[in-house]
Amino acid sequence: MENYIETLNKSIQYIKGVGEKRAKLLEKLSIFNVWDMLYCFPRNFEDRRNIYKINDAPIGTKCCVEGVVLRKLNEKRIKKNISLFALNIEDESGMMFVKWFSNPNYKIDIEYGTHYTFYGKIIEAYGRREMELEVMEKSSDIKNLLKIVPVYPLTRGLTQNVMRSLASECINKITTLKDIFSNEILKEYNLMPLDTAVKTMHNPKNFEILEKARQRLVFEELFVLQMSLLSMKENTKKANTKVISDTSYLDEFIKKLPFTLTDGQKSAIDEIMLDLKDEKAMNRLVQGDVGSGKTAVAAAAMYVAAKNKYQCAFMAPTEILATQHYNTLKNFYGDDIKVALLTGSTKGKKKLYEEIENGLYDIVVGTHAVIEDGVKFKNLILAVTDEQHRFGVNQRARLNQKGITNVLVMSATPIPRTLALILYGDLDISIIASLPKGRQKTDTFCVDSSYKTRAYNFVKKQLDEKRQGYVVCPLVEESETLDVSSGEEIYKTLSTGIFKDYKTALLHGKMKPKEKDEIMKNFKEGNIDLLVSTTVIEVGVDVPNANIMVIENAERFGLSQLHQLRGRVGRGSEKAYCILICDSDNETTKERMNIMTKTNDGFVISKKDLELRGCGQFFGTRQHGLPELKVANLFTDLEILKKAQSLCQKVIKEDPDLSKNKMLKERIKSIFQKLENPDILN
Repeated sequence: MENYIETLNKSIQYIKGVGEKRAKLLEKLSIFNVWDMLYCFPRNFEDRRNIYKINDAPIGTKCCVEGVVLRKLNEKRIKKNISLFALNIEDESGMMFVKWFSNPNYKIDIEYGTHYTFYGKIIEAYGRREMELEVMEKSSDIKNLLKIVPVYPLTRGLTQNVMRSLASECINKITTLKDIFSNEILKEYNLMPLDTAVKTMHNPKNFEILEKARQRLVFEELFVLQMSLLSMKENTKKANTKVISDTSYLDEFIKKLPFTLTDGQKSAIDEIMLDLKDEKAMNRLVQGDVGSGKTAVAAAAMYVAAKNKYQCAFMAPTEILATQHYNTLKNFYGDDIKVALLTGSTKGKKKLYEEIENGLYDIVVGTHAVIEDGVKFKNLILAVTDEQHRFGVNQRARLNQKGITNVLVMSATPIPRTLALILYGDLDISIIASLPKGRQKTDTFCVDSSYKTRAYNFVKKQLDEKRQGYVVCPLVEESETLDVSSGEEIYKTLSTGIFKDYKTALLHGKMKPKEKDEIMKNFKEGNIDLLVSTTVIEVGVDVPNANIMVIENAERFGLSQLHQLRGRVGRGSEKAYCILICDSDNETTKERMNIMTKTNDGFVISKKDLELRGCGQFFGTRQHGLPELKVANLFTDLEILKKAQSLCQKVIKEDPDLSKNKMLKERIKSIFQKLENPDILN
């Protein structure tokens, strides 16, 4: 067994064909050892099992045909390092033209009059069938055809053949993978043994057995994830904290507010007050759509804590947002509560650190600088983190290490409750479902570039009415590889063209914090009419007078990100508009743009985003500090998720400290201790 474990943990260079150079390339795919390669599952599969007659090959699909090469290979030089090659082949049903692009220096040795099998996309050209070739093999020596072929994730310098070869080598090194599930559990939940499932994923005999293998791996992945989060939650509940006994200050704070709280806000505040009264530590998520008033909820909790002579920390993902929260809290509290701002660019930190440690400030607002080692609090009881997708389990663990037992996290990414219970399994959840009165619905339109002039003339009309607007671009600088508009390019075009008589500015993440803050300050104060920006404005920036946004290359953004961006407008009393500029003909992209124009409901949008993109991209699990989901999709695998949940509850009930499930305990430990190699096999 020890040799088996050692083999799995061996460097990927242990595998034949992997030297130092190739190992560096594999690291880009997070493949460091044999185990990583075994769990680098294909992202897709190509069915190359069926051979078609030339005249029966279905146009528009990829398939195999077999034919005799008729004449000499044709070559047409396109560029210095690329040529178009073409062959004529035939079978008893007819003839076909096969073409492909390749480096002319790459030797192509073809035996004329010999049978070859070809795989590629069948197209129609000049009234006949042609093939855009992907793979060609001599029919007497088939290796990568006439079977289901795995398609792996790649990086520049690695090919599919290399990845297939490495996966095969790793499988040959390991005869059997040890299972975390007992035979009884495998039987009860109808699960394939682990080693069979992993080998099937890399080399499936048919799609039926492939699906069974995938379901087994999905079950295990979701089970381990949920067990990990439940274990964290159990550990948090064991921690005792200081109790806030007097919550009567809440009414005092509510009277200070210039608006009436919604029912959703009141409910969330009530749940937080109950947590703060309890000696068990609070670990709560407040989830609500853009503009639902989460900051006011957090402000209420911190006000009560401060009035009870405790300190609070409030963290935001960017300096711009931290500064905004600082100003918002100052407006809420007046001179009643002492609030400090601490970011990476704050001057006089040494003095500020001393003042915080001496308890001169009730609340410290800032970026992750707030939890740096040099920051010490006199009497800290509560930490609030804004935008949960930027502050994951790693940051929450660090807060606990600093003695912060009560944690309140806020997220403006609405997620269906069932899924939220999984992703935030270590947190209790409060949902603010309603928006404050007077919150505007933003009318959203999607147009292609031919309407761009009309779109910008409409923006001009809004600016003439003393409103302000945003233009959002996916890139800072012009790209040689991506055909998308950059912020610098758009800014130059607009500021010297249609908006030359207006005050315009450019904002992006590469600017110095002081420069960004100055631009945002000028925009908020109305000194800038039109702000051209990258997604740096995605989170939380509040300018009520801004009522129009144009998003260039909208296809480059996820649905939830588009919704977040759109949330920057419609924060005032004026009618708000968002114009998406998109030239893509892709059907999925069209569907995404369509949902944006039809609804402003973040929960509907996030559900669609999950459906279209899958959970990995949507949640950004790496940012959460959670293991990346390799096979599971939290949306499409909901039924498997429920079954895995039932097993989790059973295991926790029968074995709360996992003393009878040592391998599972080690696996969970490896996830959250960030060990380089998984210890699940001990």
